[in-house]
Amino acid sequence: MPRVDDNPADLTTYAICSHGSNIYTVDAINSRTSCVLVTDSFISDMGDLDSIQRRRKSTAPLHVRYIPDGAIVVPGISDSHAHIMHYGLYRQIPLEMGRNISEMVSFVENYIISNSDIYSNVSKVIEGWGWDHTAWPESRFPTAADLDASAVIRGRSVMLRSKDGHGTWVSGRVLQDTRPLLRTVEGGVIVRDKKGQPIGKNFRWFLLDVTLTAHLIGVFLDNAQDLLPVPVPTEEDYEQRFSTTVRNAFANGLTSIHDAKLDFPQLDFFKRKAAAGKLPIRLYGMTNYDEGEKYWGNITKPQMLSDDHRFSARSVKIVGDGSMRTGGAALYEPYTDNPNTNGFMRVSEATINRVIPLFLRDGWQVNVHAIGDRANGIVLGALESAFEDVDVVTMRPRLEHAQIMTKADIKRAGKIGVIASVQPTHVIDDMWYAEERIGPLRIKGLYAFRSLLNSGARITLGSDFPVETMNPLAGFYAAITRVSLDGRSPHGPGGWFPEQRLTRLEALRGMTIDPAYASFTESVLGSLEPGKRADFVVLSQNIMTVPVTEIMNTKFLATVIDGIAVHGKI
Repeated sequence: MPRVDDNPADLTTYAICSHGSNIYTVDAINSRTSCVLVTDSFISDMGDLDSIQRRRKSTAPLHVRYIPDGAIVVPGISDSHAHIMHYGLYRQIPLEMGRNISEMVSFVENYIISNSDIYSNVSKVIEGWGWDHTAWPESRFPTAADLDASAVIRGRSVMLRSKDGHGTWVSGRVLQDTRPLLRTVEGGVIVRDKKGQPIGKNFRWFLLDVTLTAHLIGVFLDNAQDLLPVPVPTEEDYEQRFSTTVRNAFANGLTSIHDAKLDFPQLDFFKRKAAAGKLPIRLYGMTNYDEGEKYWGNITKPQMLSDDHRFSARSVKIVGDGSMRTGGAALYEPYTDNPNTNGFMRVSEATINRVIPLFLRDGWQVNVHAIGDRANGIVLGALESAFEDVDVVTMRPRLEHAQIMTKADIKRAGKIGVIASVQPTHVIDDMWYAEERIGPLRIKGLYAFRSLLNSGARITLGSDFPVETMNPLAGFYAAITRVSLDGRSPHGPGGWFPEQRLTRLEALRGMTIDPAYASFTESVLGSLEPGKRADFVVLSQNIMTVPVTEIMNTKFLATVIDGIAVHGKI
C-alpha cells in the first residue's frame, strides 16, 4: 500500500500527487496528470497513483505526498534574463521605493548611518540600484549636488545605478576622482547642463553638452559608465550577493536563472562553485563582449552543461544599444519627444557584423541586447548573413529584449528562427510613457509578443531583475493582461494593445520549457516527464484558471530542485 508521508523530500523515492489532474507537465501535448514519481533526483514515472504503483519494481512502501486542494504543480520556473550579482548588490539600498529625489538621498543616508563599518569609513564606496527619474514629480535626472547636499553623504563616494541599469548617478567625490573626462564617449553620454535646467518635453531630457566647461551633473549613461572607478568585488562580496539572490529566487519559485551579463571574474566565480558541486540553483551564463575588446571567442571556450545539469555558459552577450527609458535605444528616426537624438549603438554596426559570425563559428550562442528598431534591424541583418553558413537550429540566437521592431523585422525574426527573450513586466511599466517617447506608429511594434509568435519566432520570458520584480507571476500576469496590477492601462482596462497578449499556456511555457530550449537544456529540464530532472513548483492556486485579479495572490508553497525542497515543503 502507498504510504502518505508528511516529509518525503528527504527520500530518494516518493510520489507527489494531487486530487485530480492538477499537475501541469508542459510536455509536447501540454498534458496534465495526477501523480509524478521521483526517483534519485529524476522523474521516473507519472500518471494515476495505482498505475504508478503497479509499474514499480520495488516492494518497499511508496511514500506519497498530496498537494493541498486547489493547489497545482508546474515544472521548475526559469527566468530567461536576469542579473544575479546586481540583484544581490541592489538589495543593500532598494532605491526603487523612492518617490522623489529627497527620498532617494534619505535611503542612502539611512544605509550609511545604520552600518557602523561604513559610517566610520569615509573611503568606502557605497553602491545601490533602482532609481527612475521618469517616475518622480521632479521629472529630471538626479545630480551630484542632490547627494552632496547631505552632510552624511558629502565627501563620500556614492554610485547608484538606474532601474534599467543604463545610467549611474554619482556623488561629487566620484566626479573629482574620475577627472579628467573625455569630450565624447562612443555609445554613451556624460550628462552635462550649462544652465542647470532640464530641457525637452516633460523635462525628461537634459542638454547633452559635450564641452568640458559645461556643468557635470553627475549622471553617466550607457558606455560612459565605463569611465567610473567601479570597485572590484571580493570573493566575500560575490558570496553575499549570490546567496541573497538565490534565497529570494527560491522564495519566488525559480529553479533556474539565465544571467544576462557575466564578466570574466563572475564567470570564474560560478565555474568554481560548479566544479565544487556548490551551485544551489541552475544557472545559464552569458559572457559579456564589449566594443573595443579583442575577440576572445576562440580562446575562451563555451562552458557546456555540467554533469549535474546545474551550470553552463555557452552564450556570448553583446549589448547592442541603450534603453528606451534613458533615450539610448538606437532608432531609425529621432525620438518623438526629443528630435535631437536617435539614441546610439553601444557596440557599432561594424563590430556586430564582424564578431557575430566569429562567435557562431567558434560554437557560441549569440545573444544580443537590442531595444531600438535600428538595433534590432542591425542584429537581424548580421544574423541573416551569418546563418548562410551556420545552422540556426543548432546555434539558437537570441534577441535580448526585442522591444521596438518594424513589421519587416518581426517577420524576418521568424524567418531566421531567432529566440525573442522578452520581459513582460517591462510592458506594464513602460506603457505609460512609451507613446510619448516614440510616437503612435513605432509604438505598434513595441512589445509585439503575439506578432513575434505569429511570425514563427520563439519567445522565452524573463524579468530582467533587479530592473523589475523577481516574482515570475508578475511576468505571467503582464503577458496575459497587459494592464497594471490595479487593472489600468493607457488604453483602458481591456489592456494596452491587447491583441499582443499571450495565452496562459503560452506564458507558462514561456517560463518553463521555452527557457530550457533557449539554454539547450530541454532534454533534462523545462517539463515534467520521465527521464528529466525533478524540478517543480507547488502553487497555492491554479493560475491557469483563477480570475486574473487573483493571480498575484498566489503563494509559492514549495520550490523543488532534484526532488529536494529548497523552499517551503512538499
